[in-house]
Amino acid sequence: MYTAPQKKFGVRDEPETLESIRQVGEQYAEQVLRVFLGDGDAMALSTRRLMTLLQAIQDHLPRVRRISSYCLPRNVRTKSVADLQELRQAGLSLAYIGAESGDDEVLQKINKGETFETTRDALDKLGQAGMTRSVMLLNGLGGRLHSVQHALNSARLANLTQPEFLATLVVSFPQGDARFRKSYPEWEPLNQQELFIEMEQLLHALELKRTVFRSDHASNWLVLKGFLGAEKDRLLQEVHMAIHRPDSASLRPQWQRGL
Repeated sequence: MYTAPQKKFGVRDEPETLESIRQVGEQYAEQVLRVFLGDGDAMALSTRRLMTLLQAIQDHLPRVRRISSYCLPRNVRTKSVADLQELRQAGLSLAYIGAESGDDEVLQKINKGETFETTRDALDKLGQAGMTRSVMLLNGLGGRLHSVQHALNSARLANLTQPEFLATLVVSFPQGDARFRKSYPEWEPLNQQELFIEMEQLLHALELKRTVFRSDHASNWLVLKGFLGAEKDRLLQEVHMAIHRPDSASLRPQWQRGL
């Protein structure tokens, strides 16, 4: 996403960012309740810079009750649990982690720059610091060749870290898949039924205690929402229906899957 000339990732100038927060506070101080530190991974910033921004949000947007950010595992590696606790106390309460997969072979194929262990370590550190963790997985990312190991190792990652939120999206290429296939030439997309079978394998292997599960992104054919593990059986029944009786399942039509 951040490789195109018009969308290249870079750290924004701190005075400019602080001035933006001040201006928003002047106009919307009584209306803003949530802030997302975007649009790339704000955790790439040092703890000091993040603390400066969080303090500015407190000063100019006093009604804010939740501050969130994307979070690459490798950017947590540079921060201690004490650093993360400091950020949590300053208001950064929710981190969105795009794990994509828990399978090292799949992660290597897609050049994610992470492994099972680096992602697990980051999730553990965030959890120890008291931050809410929302983990995203990509249904179909392993293709036909690695579908089973992708599902089972992704479930293993979630089981070991017990994130507060877990979401699945279907791997999609709105701008084409040519770049993706350069590093993963053997990848074959899963058809609709195969995506459901992989989802069934993931859900069956998940052993979560108090996780909010969502599979409701526009890319998903089948919308799933529930609590794991309390509603695991119900979710599995819905996926089973989609696999074996798709005409009876409430599937999202293709025209609604615009990305």
